[in-house]
Amino acid sequence: MPKRILVVEDDVVLNRLLVAQLRDQGYEVTGVIGWRDADRYLSRHEPSLVITDVRLPDGDSLERLPELVKTQPVIVLTAYGSVRDAVQAMKAGAFEYLLKPVSPDELMLVVQRALADALLRIDHQFCRNQLQAREAVSSFMIGVSTPLNRVKEVIKDVAPADITVLIQGESGSGKELVARAIHDQSSRAKRNFVAVDCCTLQEKLFESELFGHERGAFTGADKQKRGLIEGAEGGTLFLDEIGEIEPSIQAKLLRVLETGVFRRLGGTRDLQANIRVVAATNRDLAQLCDEGSFRPDLYYRLSAFVIDTPPLRERRDDIPYLANHFIRNHNFSRRINKSISAEAIRKLTAYDWPGNVRELKNVIERAIILSRDTNLIRPEHLAFANRPAVEFSLKFDHDPTLEEIQLEYVRLLLSKFMGHRGKVAEVMDVSERSIYRLLKRHKLEEF
Repeated sequence: MPKRILVVEDDVVLNRLLVAQLRDQGYEVTGVIGWRDADRYLSRHEPSLVITDVRLPDGDSLERLPELVKTQPVIVLTAYGSVRDAVQAMKAGAFEYLLKPVSPDELMLVVQRALADALLRIDHQFCRNQLQAREAVSSFMIGVSTPLNRVKEVIKDVAPADITVLIQGESGSGKELVARAIHDQSSRAKRNFVAVDCCTLQEKLFESELFGHERGAFTGADKQKRGLIEGAEGGTLFLDEIGEIEPSIQAKLLRVLETGVFRRLGGTRDLQANIRVVAATNRDLAQLCDEGSFRPDLYYRLSAFVIDTPPLRERRDDIPYLANHFIRNHNFSRRINKSISAEAIRKLTAYDWPGNVRELKNVIERAIILSRDTNLIRPEHLAFANRPAVEFSLKFDHDPTLEEIQLEYVRLLLSKFMGHRGKVAEVMDVSERSIYRLLKRHKLEEF
């Protein structure tokens, strides 16, 4: 997708020359001769770069710089250069200050640098997250089981295709890791992978986070904010637990998938969404469509290609490999090199793992702590082994409120199901999103 450039230059001949030069390099360029036309253009579009003369018949560009540079880099041109103007322009945030006449080679070099610098700013978190992301993906890909190998082959097939993917599976089965693997093996791998947890955000906040908002869009919106769609520019947007989003957001997400266009909250400009969408859910979206809580047209868009992540109980051959991986790569005390006994491996393999790989990781890390100074993890160090059933006896030293009773009950269920929030939601007959919100409200996200 070509980058948009706006040229603001009142010299008609130079304006046409600049536009032609930039178009020859493959950019989408619009030329205007003053700020009146520029403002009209900027009300409908958001260019990747602005090139402007300093003094125009209807305004001084240096006065506009502080606002302009908030949304895109600006290159300033002038025929009347002075040290004072140059310093003022650079302090106001201009990317470069060039004197006319500008040679085509010099202009192209500065334009390329400005656009590259803008991409680096958008991707400032990318490099920092890559090692962590690849390590996380590797933990899912460890093993030799047939179900795992089947998923690996499917990922290899779909990753280069750049189509929307829906990942289905139980909580803790590695859906986000599959999404990361798709991103890493795609043509978008050098750009951002942005994950959104659809369970934890309320409707208005979710819309602002996903699409961004304009200044004044709502109370407290004192400045423009770019959303996660823009943060994922050129990369992959991962929507985790997509079944939890509200109907109004479903409609707006459908528009993005169908047209590649979106608007910030409170905005009037159509923006391009150059992203690949990968979604995940532990719910039956087809059933939600039948119940009327999920849009069928969005479901059909998301399910262009479906990957089912196998639960850990269906890939038991991988458990020894995963257990040893978590022992070698835990990120706390490393005073003693640990290993795991054959009896403990048999106990791990016999367990049904309602919390899947996430639960296995937790069990191994607890076992490392419980085994203390010994270098061998044995069955008695596994926290789930022969643990007593949880008794649902709720005791308080005062007359509890309904919310206190509910919170204590959730704690007991989380203990019983090893932190598996989906199981807790199923037992309580509420949505998993409600459990997330309750835990967040009481600052219990560590469960």
